[in-house]
Amino acid sequence: MNGFLKWFFAFITAILQGFAEIFLGFWRGIKQIFDIPGYISLFKQYSGEFTVTGWILAILSIIIVAALFVVIGLLIVLAVRKYIRFRHSIVSNEDLLEEISLLQQRVLKLMKEKDEIMALKVASIGAPVSGTLSLAGAGAGAEGAQEGDAAPTAVEDGVVQTTDQRFSKLMEVDAFYRTYTPPAYDNEITLEGIVERYRNFACSRMHLYYEHKTIRLFLAGMASTKLIILQGISGTGKTSLPYSMGKFLQVDTTIASVQPSWRDRTELFGYFNEFTKSFNETEVLKRIYASGYNNDVNLILLDEMNIARIEYYFAEMLSILEMPNADEWALDIVPNAWSTDPVKLVKGKIVIPQNIWYIGTANNDDSTFAISDKVYDRAQPINLDAKGVAFDAPDTEPLCLGYDHLNALFEEAFKMYPISQENLKKIHQLDLWVIEKLRVAFGNRILKQMGLFVPVYVACGGDELDGIDYVLATKIFRKFESLNLAMLREELKELCAYLNKLFGKGKMNESIAYLERLQKLF
Repeated sequence: MNGFLKWFFAFITAILQGFAEIFLGFWRGIKQIFDIPGYISLFKQYSGEFTVTGWILAILSIIIVAALFVVIGLLIVLAVRKYIRFRHSIVSNEDLLEEISLLQQRVLKLMKEKDEIMALKVASIGAPVSGTLSLAGAGAGAEGAQEGDAAPTAVEDGVVQTTDQRFSKLMEVDAFYRTYTPPAYDNEITLEGIVERYRNFACSRMHLYYEHKTIRLFLAGMASTKLIILQGISGTGKTSLPYSMGKFLQVDTTIASVQPSWRDRTELFGYFNEFTKSFNETEVLKRIYASGYNNDVNLILLDEMNIARIEYYFAEMLSILEMPNADEWALDIVPNAWSTDPVKLVKGKIVIPQNIWYIGTANNDDSTFAISDKVYDRAQPINLDAKGVAFDAPDTEPLCLGYDHLNALFEEAFKMYPISQENLKKIHQLDLWVIEKLRVAFGNRILKQMGLFVPVYVACGGDELDGIDYVLATKIFRKFESLNLAMLREELKELCAYLNKLFGKGKMNESIAYLERLQKLF
């Protein structure tokens, strides 16, 4: 046993001496590096043999070594500070995560309390509920009935009988149209007359200058779809066009300035406030509702429409506008019906009238979102790329135009100026060429819109090929931007040559100019 203890003591002592040598060696090294008196003594020992050059080099050496030590010291300080900041950020993130966790717990608790409150209210009006909410609401409702806190509200034929009113603005519309007398509409004017009269009105009364083609495109767009997109550089009159058109028709355009925060339809149509028991109505909702009463041409302007995702806040309307049966154009506003709801709000739904159009303005810059094909296919884009040139026009009165007459003019144009069979055949040949070379198809929706757009464009004083050319450029060739155009330059050149061969040289200027611009960009 004594032999083992002696060995163990000697063994541990050797290990500890090794650690001691490490620390002592490190300390000796630090002491040696910063031995200033030793350096001075060494300098004195050899400086007597220095020449002038030697003195200069010695001083430079001392400066360089001193600078090196300063740099090393600064690097050490920066490393320590960076480490401290890193540790601080980790601690801060942990605190944030802990706070987020607490907030999530509170949100869950509040949601549970909200469900319980809703269950009480649903049970109090005698409406059927389901699941856990049903059990909670039934129990609470029974207890409330026993205590006599609140009498249940009657429900007759699915309509809640109440004295509360939740649509103040729409009720104002009902009150206004009870004594409304329609104006005397001008039922003699033609589409070409509307173009000329509006152009002179905008010039003489509002100092806005538009070409005939721009107004023709706008009216033809109204005939082909309920959604028009005015796009182009700033200052070309995109917002002014629908605004002045409202003034011209003596029915002011409703302007909705789109905000970047718009994420759903509530920003556009409003929402029901559970606390105030009232519906937060927007001017857009009010205009849609009022349009069901009148025969006016109603315009709603979505200013800067692509500053937020159009597919988010306008999704339901995009779907509704595609329904072939206009009788099905209805938007759910509230989930149930109250006895005090507005007259034209049926079972919580509002009917979208046919005499209303949505006009959107769009800029393409870093602050906006790209407009998707889903939106473009359902809309008619109109490019406003040049500032209007001033001209002289006689003072022109505004027009009182009824929707019935405008729609009759559209229907008349469809019958009188359908796309010729020759041009339809050429469009079909172009479709086959584009499918073969570029793998892009026109689609039935676009062909249908072209069949509505072109006749009205001709009735407004335009040329049939110009109308076809514009639809091809804005709705079909625009799709090429999603292709790898850097690899398709030769195909685009061939397409320009094919357009000249098919329709005649100098006829498809809009499309060829657009295709040439694509070749330069990519």
